[in-house]
Amino acid sequence: MATTQPLSTANQPPPLTGYNLFEQDTALVEAVRREGAAVWEDELAAFGATLGGEPLEWGRLANEHPPVLRTHDRYGERIDEVEFHPAWDSMLALALAARVQSLPWVDERPGAHVARAALFMLLGQVEAGVCCPVSMTFAAVPALRAQPDLAGEWVPRLTGGDALCGMAMTERQGGSDVRANETVARPHGDAWLLDGDKWFCSAPQSDAFLALAQAPAGLSCFLIERPQQGFRIDRLKDKLGNRSNASAEIRLEGVLARLVGEEGRGVRTIVEMVNHTRLDCVLGSASLMRRAVAEATHHAAHRSAFGRLLADQPLMQNVLADLCVESEAATVTALRLARAYDEADGPFRRLATAVGKFWVCKRTPPLVAEALECLGGNGYVEESQLPRLFRESPVNSIWEGSGNVNALDVLRALDREPETAGSFLAEVRLAEGADARLDAAVARLERELAEPDERAARRLLELLAVTLQGSLLVRHGPPEVAEAFCASRLQAPGGVFGTLPSTVDQSAIVERHRPRL
Repeated sequence: MATTQPLSTANQPPPLTGYNLFEQDTALVEAVRREGAAVWEDELAAFGATLGGEPLEWGRLANEHPPVLRTHDRYGERIDEVEFHPAWDSMLALALAARVQSLPWVDERPGAHVARAALFMLLGQVEAGVCCPVSMTFAAVPALRAQPDLAGEWVPRLTGGDALCGMAMTERQGGSDVRANETVARPHGDAWLLDGDKWFCSAPQSDAFLALAQAPAGLSCFLIERPQQGFRIDRLKDKLGNRSNASAEIRLEGVLARLVGEEGRGVRTIVEMVNHTRLDCVLGSASLMRRAVAEATHHAAHRSAFGRLLADQPLMQNVLADLCVESEAATVTALRLARAYDEADGPFRRLATAVGKFWVCKRTPPLVAEALECLGGNGYVEESQLPRLFRESPVNSIWEGSGNVNALDVLRALDREPETAGSFLAEVRLAEGADARLDAAVARLERELAEPDERAARRLLELLAVTLQGSLLVRHGPPEVAEAFCASRLQAPGGVFGTLPSTVDQSAIVERHRPRL
């Protein structure tokens, strides 16, 4: 009788599991301490240790078994339910128990937004799909505060993990142009009735939704509770990535809703939610970068080719170091942004959130693609997790406004709130005199901000972003990371990954970012 021979494990890196995602991320640990959240380190380390174990398998299962829409009749009423794999439910429960949906709203210790940002970045490395309902539930709180009676009823449920909140803004004919929405809101006693179709409803399984509809006084924001008979889920979206998360097309047929904020001021009301979810786009993309870098550096440290470890080969080392620099730049940006929310730094937060959202999210797909290539054929198969990260990588550039939408938002802020430019420049000037290349970038930025041009808006946002990142790394990063960033992003921006100057200590950069089992 023939026996099956076990597959050879020679020259195969061990799976990157069983490690502490927080403690093995030096850049994140340093940023947490620097940005005022050191008191949270024990909780972050505990969450990082938990996520590095069984939840890694939950993330895989949740993506292999995406949600399913179940529609049936019950006592003559249509019932639409979204069914998730148990792994998804386990991931969501873990996130809610860690208070990723509520931390700054329920804990008064300093640095709560920074701590919550770190929690979100750790969660996103394991399963990004769960981050969507967690993010919207978190971000709904400041929007609901525009309506104190609703806030008193719903905020305790949302922050306590007893309810989720989704969002239903975009429609087929308008997309990001929400003022073109056609959903109609009709007064109905103390409430309203909504009729219309929403092309993208995030987390349709939620208990409540913030939605925009046309009231007599103009576009307004409403809270919809679910379940109710008129809330129809037509179908779930078949998406490129974010497969474990449900997104849906819905129909509203006389759905009972309550006004949030002032009638006719819906965009102003819901923008508080959008600001916080845009921050989460930055956090989510930074987390994807970190996971891709962790996988690539781990693989290269254990895989040999042509007689040497990949990590010891100069060209591969250059690529890996370049990826590490980009990941660290995203991490320091994300947590500096989070501190601006802790400090209620309105002007800086206003501009930097849109800039960070534009740039960090744009840089994620090429970084993940390069990290995938570092694993060669191994990176192209699902077992490596890199295909899932790659499919996930474009979503945050689209969610909460594409690149052009954020670029136009920056131009609008510069025009209507000129103090935002002053606050941003004050931040980047904190490193003045420390690096000539950074000083030159700041001078260019001052000239560009004096006369912003819509046709050149993307170039302006790139300059805003890399100048901020350069300033942060020059002030706070290790010398080799700061030098690599300034030489490759400020002095000679653009090009592919793996073009760092040979004078940079690339080995030290890679070792700083490589996780240890």
